[in-house]
Amino acid sequence: MSGTSIDGVDAGLVDFSQAEPRCIAFEYQPFSEPLRTRLSDLTSTDQPVLLKNYGRLDVELGYLFANTVQNLLSKAELPASKITAIGSHGHTVYHAPHLDSPFSLQIGDPNIIAQMTGITTVADFRRRDIAAGGQGAPLVPAFHQAVFSSAEENRVIANIGGIANITILPKNSTDPILGFDTGPGNTLMDQWISKHSAFHYDKDGDLANSGRASQDLIECLTADPYFSAKAPKSTGKEYFSLEWLARNTRPLADYKVADVQASLCHLTAQTLCDAIKRYAPETQRVLICGGGIHNKFLMALLQQQLPCPVVSSENYGLHADHVEAVAFAWLARQTLNKLPGNLTHVTGANSSVILGGIYPGTPTPNTKG
Repeated sequence: MSGTSIDGVDAGLVDFSQAEPRCIAFEYQPFSEPLRTRLSDLTSTDQPVLLKNYGRLDVELGYLFANTVQNLLSKAELPASKITAIGSHGHTVYHAPHLDSPFSLQIGDPNIIAQMTGITTVADFRRRDIAAGGQGAPLVPAFHQAVFSSAEENRVIANIGGIANITILPKNSTDPILGFDTGPGNTLMDQWISKHSAFHYDKDGDLANSGRASQDLIECLTADPYFSAKAPKSTGKEYFSLEWLARNTRPLADYKVADVQASLCHLTAQTLCDAIKRYAPETQRVLICGGGIHNKFLMALLQQQLPCPVVSSENYGLHADHVEAVAFAWLARQTLNKLPGNLTHVTGANSSVILGGIYPGTPTPNTKG
């Protein structure tokens, strides 16, 4: 899994032999600074892209993903022959479900992953849902339902990556599962601090905590029609960008850097909490996963604004940093078992579909790279 925060690659080794999936090993491979810069440039809004640069990054990420898998297996002391398959989400470079010709584009060539590792690889999960009339996102609610639902309490799973999304899991099994992107998670905070410092993220939310949130700035930003639009809906950093921020406010030079950071943190918390209150007012517990859980200031804001406990998914079996990687292993397993991976009332698709393409492994992988 490589997310919109553009920090690196997560790989989880997942055992599905028991009733509950177990992540038995985990590997994180950070992006080098040059690669991070090139990926950021590729995903920047309204910038021309040379086709050869796109193609080179697709190949380079394929090798990086394959190497990450090999490092994970070495750490776990397991041969590739013991692995059923790899589920590779890829790196999203553009998500545009609302265009006349909607699409969602991920890179990280799965042919290279299958060839390098010798392991069958499942990839390109989002486009089949879009072909079926959906938005291709979010896809993790089906996994959240399988792993985190409870007959005892109404739960919401909040995944805070670059973009924040929620999955609403009612305790009544006959009620529908809902899920959608609530808006920016870490992406605006990361982009803002990267622009004004040598850091790529606000560790523990310290910069935001040192500032004073501007209510007029928050009101300007929350007026964006995305937040009031009805689900199903999904979005990406191509929408919630620094350009979006500048368009929707008075000149940002009027504000202190720390005050903008504080306001952006409040924006993430407020829009996520508003979505929960609007769509799941009877929520009894919120489980948090994704990188946002490490932002202590953000977590404090969430708990202040919600009337129920806000806890880590780790309390319920999966480390908050591992959930998405495990989710795409689960989705790959669904595909290989010829089972659908989307929820139609979440993505808006007109039918349940088997997601992704399958790239068979080879018993004698080419170790070039």
